[in-house]
Order: sequence, then C-alpha cells, then structure tokens
Amino acid sequence: MIPVTSCSGQRIAVLGLGRSGLATARALMAGGAEPVLWDDSAEARAKAEAEGFTCTDLTRNGAFEGVAALITSPGIPHLYPAPNKVIATALDLGIPVDNDIGLFFRNYATKDWDGFDQLPRVIAVTGSNGKSTTTALIHHILQVAGRPVQMAGNIGRGVLDLDPAVDGEVVVLELSSYQTDLARALTPDIAVFTNLSPDHLDRHGGIGGYFAAKRRLFAEGGPDRAVIGVDEVEGRYLAGQLSMGPQDDRVIRVSSGQKLEGFGWSVFARKGFLSEWRKGRQVAAIDLRGVPGLPGAHNHQNACAAFAATRSLGLAPKLIEQAFHSFAGLPHRSQLVGERADVRFINDSKATNVDSAAKALQAFPRIRWIAGGLGKEGGIAGLVPHLGSVVKAYLIGHSARDFALELGDTPYEICETMARAVEAAAAEAEAGEVVLLAPAAASFDQYPNFEKRGEDFAARVRALLET
Repeated sequence: MIPVTSCSGQRIAVLGLGRSGLATARALMAGGAEPVLWDDSAEARAKAEAEGFTCTDLTRNGAFEGVAALITSPGIPHLYPAPNKVIATALDLGIPVDNDIGLFFRNYATKDWDGFDQLPRVIAVTGSNGKSTTTALIHHILQVAGRPVQMAGNIGRGVLDLDPAVDGEVVVLELSSYQTDLARALTPDIAVFTNLSPDHLDRHGGIGGYFAAKRRLFAEGGPDRAVIGVDEVEGRYLAGQLSMGPQDDRVIRVSSGQKLEGFGWSVFARKGFLSEWRKGRQVAAIDLRGVPGLPGAHNHQNACAAFAATRSLGLAPKLIEQAFHSFAGLPHRSQLVGERADVRFINDSKATNVDSAAKALQAFPRIRWIAGGLGKEGGIAGLVPHLGSVVKAYLIGHSARDFALELGDTPYEICETMARAVEAAAAEAEAGEVVLLAPAAASFDQYPNFEKRGEDFAARVRALLET
C-alpha cells in the first residue's frame, strides 16, 4: 500500500467503492486522513463497512462539511455528458476533485528514497488501443532483465495498492483517458502514447476532448522522455509540441509501417522487422515475425513502444529481444487459445471497436471471423477495406443482422450464439486458416464484459480441441 500522507489530518470524501475506491480509502486511512465513503450501490457500501469504514450519503445537504477534497473513481462522469450529482456539489462548493492517480503521484516518493542508490522510476502508458499489451510487455521485459518492477492502474492492481518503492524499482502504469482527465498530479518519468482512435466520445465531449485527456499526461506531466506513436495526426502533433526539433531525442517517435530515419531517436516496424534509429543511423534491429505473443502490425507497434520505453532505461536490445520471445501476450488480446490441424484459434475479444478489429483482421492472411455483439455507432462500415482476408464471417449477438448488411460480398452465417459460431467456424476451417474472435462490438447484449465473452470463446475452443 502507498500511504496517502499528503492528506494527513484531513477529512477526505471518496466516491465509488470498487477496486480503486477501496484501495484509496485504505491508503488515506494509513496516511492519517479520515476517509468519508459513499457509493450508490448498497452492496458496495456493505463491503466497505465490513472492512470497518463508515459510509456517509454524500448526496444529502451538509455532507461536505469539513471535507477537504473529493476522490472519485474513474468510471464516474465529472464533466460530460453531465457531472455526477456528488461531483457537481463538490465543484459548486469549490472542493478539489481528484482521483487515485493524482494521489499516487503526490505520495509515491518518500524520505526513504534519500538512501537509495538508484531512484525509482514511473512509466505511464496511455492511448486508445494497445496500451494494456504495451504495459504488460514493458513489465515483462523488466522482469526478464531482473529489475524490481510493479504494474498497476487500468490493469492489475489499483495504484495505491502497490507496495512502497524499493531501490531502483520501476512502476509501469496503464492509464485510461478517464484516469488522466481528472488527476491533479501527473509526473511520470517516461510517458508513452500508443495511438488514438474515436472512443468514449460522450464522456469527453468529442474527439478533441478525448485527445486532450490523453495529452494531459505529457503536457502537464513533463516526462523526462516521451514515447509517441505517430501513425495518426494527433501523435504527430503531440510529438511536435513536445520536441524542440526533429533531432530532440527526448521524444522517441514510434510507428508501425512508416520509416522514421530523420529524427534524433525513433523506433519503427516495417514488414515484420523492428528498427531503432538514433541520429541518422540504425543502431538495433529485431525480427518480430517469429514472436508468437506479438502477432500482426498492431502488436508490432506495441513492441516498438515497449522497446523504446525500456531502451530509455538503458536496457540492451538483445535482452529486450529475448524478452519479446518469452512474452505470452494478454488474455483476450490476440491470444492464441489453441491449434489443430494447422488451424489456429485466436481470442481478441478486446477488439470492441472498428479500429481494434481492423488491426486484428490485418494480422492474419486467411480468417474465419467471429464478430458481433452490441454494435457501436457507425456499425462496421469502416471495416470494409479490411475484409479481404476474411474467408467467411460468423455473426453473433444483437447486431448480427445489421453487420451482415455491411459485409458486401464477404460470405457470412448468422450464428447468434458463440457456441454455434465456434462450432461452424471450426468445422469449415482449412489448414493455414485462423478462427478469429474480433467482435467489433460491445459485449453487453450477451455478456457482462469482454472478458467473459473471451472466456466463453476460449472454453468452447478448448472443449472442441479435447474431442
């Protein structure tokens, strides 16, 4: 736990009692603050009270008397489409609103650091797609290198649930736009921006607000080194804002598909090969084509970002390459579930939008594609240019028939359920093909989240492979 000593002696309200909220309450109490807890869910309040906390209805008049700050969970709206009523009250009263990320950055460093030979470092990763894989890959590389390392944020543990730092440790954080948007302190040593595609637009008031939330990690955080994916205009703009010129190697530009040879420091992947360039010459290269945990151009971009971040810490290219080959990947993100008769079964249930599904469809040459669920605005029209590798689509869920209307000449079957889709795709797949779950839709019509959807796919595939 990271004790929140910056709030010692203060009364601090905590809104939302999920994983991060309860961790925040514990950290506040450990640091000498008086946490005042609230959640609309009676079940969540009961869980907090079972730990000995007191819950106070923050919606009632006078509930903020004596409260110095409000700490809110990231999923609770604070601006768009409308502020939560508790947050609105705090704003009306002029009470600072923060989140656990802001508390972490203000409290992670302690006087113990004065005795360390090597100061701890924080790497923070944000972006639309690939940030979980990039975060986990950086963590894995550091583990292979024998560095003390912890991983938290939007993946794994809540940030305040981390252990206090040890000499030379690295903390790797995955940060969503919900987390970066509100944090009152953002001071990573290395910040990574993977890419940007439209998502959570209602929460941020449009694409500009969404990008602005990501940009705060760099503009307000002032990292010593910034690793920026420049395959979209927003990344190029951000890199330009942060650098003093093309040779400024405090900014490492990253790409999957572009040659980036004219900069002070760049890392890019083309045709399956990663290249590192510094001051006009190539200094390292890695063949990514045989790395099983990082298939496809989108994962090659993740590899470039992780390579750049860990090179910033002084790790050798050969060690990073070794770590790439032992990286198993993350569940539900281009995850190899199994193989039979030269047919691979890939679980990419996290591909919940058109952009991430497009990347999955470009990763394999011949695909039996399982797609559908609760479709998002615009359907799958944006995927039409990427359907050339699809042998046949097997459509499930609420949007199955809507998706079918947008497939053009691509063969399809309305399967409705995962069970039927897996059965049909496996029966028709031929050697060299991939049965790919990349839904391009939310899961909430049939599953509580994308994880449960991916678990269902994986369980049905494994049962099939055992017969």
